[in-house]
Amino acid sequence: MSHQVIYLDNNATTRMDPRVLEAMLPYLTEYFANPGSAHVLGARARKAVEDARETIASLVGASHPSEIIFTSGATEADNLAIKGVADACAEAGDHVITLTTEHPAVLEPCRRLEREGFRVTYLGVDWHGLVSAEDLESALTADTILVSVMHANNEIGVVQDVGALAAICKERGILFHTDAAQAAGKIPFNVATLGVDLASITAHKIYGPKGIGALYVGHGLPGHRIRPLLDGGGQELGMRPGTLNVPAIVGFAKALELCIEELEEETQRLTKLREAFLSFLRQRVDGVQLNGHPVRRLPGHLSLSIEGVEARALMEALPDVALSAGAACHAGTLMPSPVLLALGIPPDRASSTIRVGIGRFNTAAEVERAADRIAQEALRIRGRRSAC
Repeated sequence: MSHQVIYLDNNATTRMDPRVLEAMLPYLTEYFANPGSAHVLGARARKAVEDARETIASLVGASHPSEIIFTSGATEADNLAIKGVADACAEAGDHVITLTTEHPAVLEPCRRLEREGFRVTYLGVDWHGLVSAEDLESALTADTILVSVMHANNEIGVVQDVGALAAICKERGILFHTDAAQAAGKIPFNVATLGVDLASITAHKIYGPKGIGALYVGHGLPGHRIRPLLDGGGQELGMRPGTLNVPAIVGFAKALELCIEELEEETQRLTKLREAFLSFLRQRVDGVQLNGHPVRRLPGHLSLSIEGVEARALMEALPDVALSAGAACHAGTLMPSPVLLALGIPPDRASSTIRVGIGRFNTAAEVERAADRIAQEALRIRGRRSAC
């Protein structure tokens, strides 16, 4: 049945591009050796890793390939950045700043730091999901060692002005980290241009394999060191020990390379499909509200609240359309998303929110069909409620 489902959950994960799989296959079969081995096959695997590191470093604007530390994904990269800086810089201060709308991969490490005695400030956002530079500046103290702000939000698609925020921190000598899992490969992303010190990226959001990501660690960091989460064989400059996942690393580099090559054309295509979807749905159903900024958002991302239609009921009625609810499942119940509540959205509207993620393999016909199906079921659910 999966081939009949219209997949519009590309912000959760993406289908692997066949060109990525093709690049990976030799390292799953023929060149399978451990890159730490001294023999010729190990050397071949090691060269593939370093070529991929160089490609990724160049594509994100790093000054040297050694600034790219491979991880299992953005969650590990976020943990390494936040906990690693806190541990390494504890003598300089005990204060960390982040946003209420961050991904749990940032919020939970921050809460862990609080349990260990650090102070964390969680800045609020405006109705569009944006944090103000003034609020950040006011929150900085002499003890602030790190600020972490997501570049593009996974739930509402809003793109923060990370460059402006990082510049404020740089003036004060404070390290700046961004979770760029939803940004790198989807919008222009360059660590040098943005002026960030650390950045988390991942492959499975950009048509690459799951289980591989990276942390950019700028050479401008004090001593170019953060404390590792793990101890082991000293791989990745000692910051992330463990046998390297060569096929996934090769696939990661290929996926990012393809995204950058096709960025301008794909941005235009996805933006057009996004606006067509929203227009079509609003023509069929009243009470459809967009969450987040109307312009400062990811090209293929929509967070929509449909008045009087619970997201869970809508998704259950749409086995042929893969969507996400704008809510978090907790203890078997559907709870309003903390991100939406942070925007000032009422709980009933938050519970009526769906996330639409249009991607590389979606066609205009699919997008129109999905919008039509959502409209049909939304009206049916409303009619059923009215009859009660």
